[in-house]
Amino acid sequence: MKIAILTSGGDSAGMNAVIRTVVKTGILKGCEMWVVREGYEGLVRGNTEYAQTHGSATLLPSRNVSISEDGTSNLLSNLRFGDGNLLRDGACDQTDGRTLSGRYIVRVGFDDVRGWFAEGGTLIGTARSKAFRTYEGRLTAAYNLIKEGIDALVVCGGDGSLTGADIFRAEWPSLVAELRAQSRITEIQAEEHAHLKIVGLVGSIDNDMSMTDMTIGAPTALHRICEAMDNINSTAISHSRAFVLEVMGRHCGWLALLAGVAGGADFIFIPERPPKNMPWEDEMCTAIQHHREIGKRKTIVIVAEGAIDIELNPIKAEHVKEILTTRLGLDTRVTTLGHTQRGGRPCAWDRILPTLQGVEAVKALLEATPETPSYMIGIQENKIIRVPLMEAVQMTRAVAQAVSDRDFEKAMSLRDPEFVESLDGFTATSVLVKEPALPKEKRLRVAIMHMGAPAGGMNAATRTAVRYCLQQGHTPLAIQNGFPGLLDDTVIELSWLGVDSWMARGGSELGTNRTLPSIDLGAVASAFQKFSFDALMMIGGFEAFHALLILEEGRKHYPAFHIPMVHLPATISNNVPVTEFSLGSDTSLNALVDACDAIKQSASASRNRVFVVETQGGKCGYIATMGALATGASLVYTPETGITLDMLRKDVKFLKTRYNFDEKGKSEGRLVIRNEVASSVYTTEVLTNMFKEEGASLFDARSASLGHTLQGGVPSPMDRARAVRLSLKCMVFIERHHALLQSQPVKTKKAPDDSAAVITIQSSSIKWVPVQEMVKHADMKNRRGKESWWQGVTEIVEALVGRPSLK
Repeated sequence: MKIAILTSGGDSAGMNAVIRTVVKTGILKGCEMWVVREGYEGLVRGNTEYAQTHGSATLLPSRNVSISEDGTSNLLSNLRFGDGNLLRDGACDQTDGRTLSGRYIVRVGFDDVRGWFAEGGTLIGTARSKAFRTYEGRLTAAYNLIKEGIDALVVCGGDGSLTGADIFRAEWPSLVAELRAQSRITEIQAEEHAHLKIVGLVGSIDNDMSMTDMTIGAPTALHRICEAMDNINSTAISHSRAFVLEVMGRHCGWLALLAGVAGGADFIFIPERPPKNMPWEDEMCTAIQHHREIGKRKTIVIVAEGAIDIELNPIKAEHVKEILTTRLGLDTRVTTLGHTQRGGRPCAWDRILPTLQGVEAVKALLEATPETPSYMIGIQENKIIRVPLMEAVQMTRAVAQAVSDRDFEKAMSLRDPEFVESLDGFTATSVLVKEPALPKEKRLRVAIMHMGAPAGGMNAATRTAVRYCLQQGHTPLAIQNGFPGLLDDTVIELSWLGVDSWMARGGSELGTNRTLPSIDLGAVASAFQKFSFDALMMIGGFEAFHALLILEEGRKHYPAFHIPMVHLPATISNNVPVTEFSLGSDTSLNALVDACDAIKQSASASRNRVFVVETQGGKCGYIATMGALATGASLVYTPETGITLDMLRKDVKFLKTRYNFDEKGKSEGRLVIRNEVASSVYTTEVLTNMFKEEGASLFDARSASLGHTLQGGVPSPMDRARAVRLSLKCMVFIERHHALLQSQPVKTKKAPDDSAAVITIQSSSIKWVPVQEMVKHADMKNRRGKESWWQGVTEIVEALVGRPSLK
């Protein structure tokens, strides 16, 4: 099969990761791979101009390509075709005579896309094409594809781009028939290209496509907005100013909403849910005035570019500024982030998601038949999915239509559940109520504790729990320094304003350690009684899970533990059993990606250097494995698989083979990622010295230990947003189980097993798992789950560097 990939519509970070993955996976599956420059316009232009001036549009492979003698390795016969540097550098010509001028459908090899996924935007270009919107233009595009023998197309773009792809496929038989009637193609060509296979991936910073939780480029755009908000916060507090931020989102308010949640904004305007009352200015001013009355020094209002009121009148940032200035007397500034939201290096998730989706896209093409629909590759929670492309497009357009019809409830219902929950989360964390929602008899004293190592998102989860408590009328009690702090009576009540700046703070504001309640379980029960805890929320890693288990088992002897108790997983190691994500793991991956990008730049500058990078993670290899996927590492070592001498022999052989196939003078720096406890014998130092010795004249070796840098820093927007969402679910869980306990007789009150539970993300859903059930899936000795969804990712890591084909 010959597969071409194009990017269309607005650019987004992660598109290059899609191209890299699709090209490499296709070659590994035995396909011939092509890229289409300038989107659909490139399909229309084809290689006609080059053929007219040079006689042939197909260039020979570069002279350094090595062909396997037995003919079994598609990788070696498709290693490189010489245009990779031209595409990456944005150049048209090389001094050796190679050129991209007049060539829009370009064959590429495995190494031609090497290192692309660290680049922002799209290296193959994107352009709006008036010609492709016409039947004649699509006829020419079909001719250009058939001329090159291409019979499958991967399209990465927004709903308009994917709609164009589906129309193209639907018209394909008639296009082929007309080309044959005009004698522009032969009968054999018409038979061989009777059907066009298409798959779509959504590249959009707005995250505006239905039937998928996330689109490629949206996480990075959110990063850019939150970075700007974090920077603005400091100057806003200094001058007690108000700032109005305008962000992208013409028909979808996801960026504005998630930025409001993750950045701690005071008010947001989005297309799907305008302010309910008119004039909306009164609602905004009332909310912000309440915040100012209790002493808040800064005000942040976020306006999506497509924001409207309930009468469909546009809401503009300048008008919001005018209202804040004239009615509240606030010193107000407007900041329009514009195209800075599109640019820059992709964040970790915008490398991982396109990679996993790109692999699935190639599988979908290989399994496609004329009868199967065109698929869009999406994601639900943590599961890569295929959905009928046009169903997703039609649902997406139904949202815009619902907004136009002023049916805002329908517009919200058509968004994914996470969108709705995020809006609830924003309301819970931004609205300051004067009268709590619950009567006094239903109000609780909720204890909040951090456990284990610090992780990004702990403070965001705590801030959310505190503000929800105060909204409902509960009393939020912070236990400082874990169980030792509880025994020392360091329990304080938290306030609405006191946690205001916690969203963007890393580490643990409450203080955390690994001490378990078994240090003195009786004293812990006594402290529960002393402070009259009605519920406990623990935010932490494996230690928090273990502590919850001890407390649940302690119910046999201590009535104080017969209260709802929840564990919200938060650990960079992501080693809590059952759940697929923990707070802090995304922040840690981004820190690893930033460090490895810099290290790889150094390694590449030296041309032939291997860096052995040591990561944290304890006895769980999640950070090492996913970090390897996000950085394009050549090798990865984890505690789950360990390190053996035979493994090292094969790894050295692979590195030697790989460097032998590099172009002379253009060898790439390569990464080897090693978990800190992957082996007690084959340490980072041992591996570095071994690679240095065995590399001889081929490659050198150095090491770098990232250490605690993976724990620190500002939490990623994804960790902040996830913290808000999961924390609210924890609070609802606590209220529900407390109500059930209250319905029991006082003297015989007994908390059921499922009232001590862990909130988990499993595949495409969020589930509560009783702690006793969690034990069945836990490797208590190694402090990790018995099974991990990400262990299969190692195969993808190795495949994308050619390991299986270069044994």
